[in-house]
Amino acid sequence: MTTTPLRATIITLGCRLNHADTALLSSRLQNAGYELVSDCSCHPELIVLNSCAITAEAERKSRQQIRKLRRDNPFARIAVAGCAAETDPEKFLECGADMIFTNPDKKSFPSRACGTLSSDLPAENFSENSFSLFPFRTRAFIKIQEGCDNFCSYCIVPYVRGRSRSRNFAETVADCCNAIRSGFPEIVLTGVNTCNYHDDGKNLADLIREVAAIPGEFRIRLSSTEPHPDDMSIPELIADPANKLCRFLHLSMQHGSDPVLKAMRRNYCAEKFISFVQNIRKSVPDIHIGSDFIVGFPGETEEDFERLIEVVNEVKFANIHPFIYSIRPGTPAAGMPGQIPSPVAKERMHRLIAASEKCAGEFAASQVGKKLPVIFEQESRDGFLHGWSDNYLDVSVPAGSMPTGKIVKLTATPENLAGNLQNHLSGDIL
Repeated sequence: MTTTPLRATIITLGCRLNHADTALLSSRLQNAGYELVSDCSCHPELIVLNSCAITAEAERKSRQQIRKLRRDNPFARIAVAGCAAETDPEKFLECGADMIFTNPDKKSFPSRACGTLSSDLPAENFSENSFSLFPFRTRAFIKIQEGCDNFCSYCIVPYVRGRSRSRNFAETVADCCNAIRSGFPEIVLTGVNTCNYHDDGKNLADLIREVAAIPGEFRIRLSSTEPHPDDMSIPELIADPANKLCRFLHLSMQHGSDPVLKAMRRNYCAEKFISFVQNIRKSVPDIHIGSDFIVGFPGETEEDFERLIEVVNEVKFANIHPFIYSIRPGTPAAGMPGQIPSPVAKERMHRLIAASEKCAGEFAASQVGKKLPVIFEQESRDGFLHGWSDNYLDVSVPAGSMPTGKIVKLTATPENLAGNLQNHLSGDIL
């Protein structure tokens, strides 16, 4: 007599590192005998919410999701993992969660883990002792690094993910190899700051070259990076086709005003960042440069904000992810004077979005007529097939006109690039 396996689903919010964590959690669940399902429609016995706490709003949405999951799935076991599980686990229990898994707890998942906040996270390098599993995705997000040593004044990440540490080099390469042999055409190397990767005397460049040497037709994409403005090693790697790197960098600038950058505890001035981007474009023509910006940081004057708009227009980012500053208790910025009223911050946000839309449109237009390597992923309800170019443009063609799950080249046109503006403003953070 056979036993029907328990079903489980994981709902992922937030950044690409969370998606990489979900891939590892999926593998552990499958190894424990669970049947993975893509959503809650078949009433799984276990539901895991991999939560986000990058902003207060993200944390609120995570709790809101738990309430809905409990309401719609009264008999399921509901677990909360991810960064929001670190900040105030009791609130999730009050919202209907049964279990809390902090970031260190994930390695022992799915066995029952301690449900208390663990802010004293390890600083040593690590092994996951598991390969990533992507049952419902077309790109493989491989976790290579955790934590952050920057301690920017607004950011809660070092407190919920700990100090910077890197995944074992051999295990990371093996995880990438497993994904490539499984047929994934794109490997996304992800972490809080992938540029900080160091293990056993090897850095990110060594890792990229090792992965690029794996046999197969695939490309490598870096998620959010924070290379120092004096370091051109990453652009030089992208410029060499042998490294199979996408022409893409998401550089978190956060603001364009030097006084605000100093208050944020960022380690550069605006002019140095601008010069860095200009040098990158000399090395890698047609590269997609994206960034994150925070509007309404404490003490931000109208002059500061105008300087931010000037920088966006000067650099011409291909896309940005704008955020309104939200207070994160326990961070230095939470107690800073000059907190910006919400109506002022929202009005500035609208102006920043307008500037970014213009820049995104200009970048898309600059690619018309050029051959782009694209991986088509899925068919939408409108009868079109959607995919991403290596320089992160959303490309759509009639369904059935291109193969999926492999790199194909096609000429960019105004028609097949039409969806870029809305997708770049609302898309996932890499």
